[in-house]
Amino acid sequence: MKNINIIKTALLLFTVSLFITSCDEGGDPDPGATATVEMAGDWYVKLLVDGSDIYGIGYYQFSTYNTAANNGTQMWFDDHELWPSKVKANINLSSLTFNGSQLENEYDSSTLDITNGIIIKKGTVAPSGTVVDSISFNVEFSDDPGTIYQVAGYKRTGFLEDDH
Repeated sequence: MKNINIIKTALLLFTVSLFITSCDEGGDPDPGATATVEMAGDWYVKLLVDGSDIYGIGYYQFSTYNTAANNGTQMWFDDHELWPSKVKANINLSSLTFNGSQLENEYDSSTLDITNGIIIKKGTVAPSGTVVDSISFNVEFSDDPGTIYQVAGYKRTGFLEDDH
């Protein structure tokens, strides 16, 4: 009986030590980052015409993120809500600029042109008073030709007072 208890205890200790050592990642693991990490994120932007929010929409969420190619020359621009469009635009990581013409919309058969796109690091102040990155660009939609919209806003901070 005593030998069985010793074997059970030894087996339990061995199992626990295997569990503890198998979870050790051996230091501080670095998952890395995508090629477009400096330009990627969620943004709160306004859609303006000649500087005015003519539709009275206010801020809405917009996303920029890496493509599967992870090549640092293109990224996704995704307007989830307002004028559903998702396009791959050309980017310049060193100047944090972007553009593209006749970009194919993944949500429908329309196209759009993006010009004067830029992200400015610490370029604006969010409603909470937090200094954040700003984004701005012009866009013309093929289903509304001739109207140049200005899209401008700030990077999402995660603070409730900055969410819209």
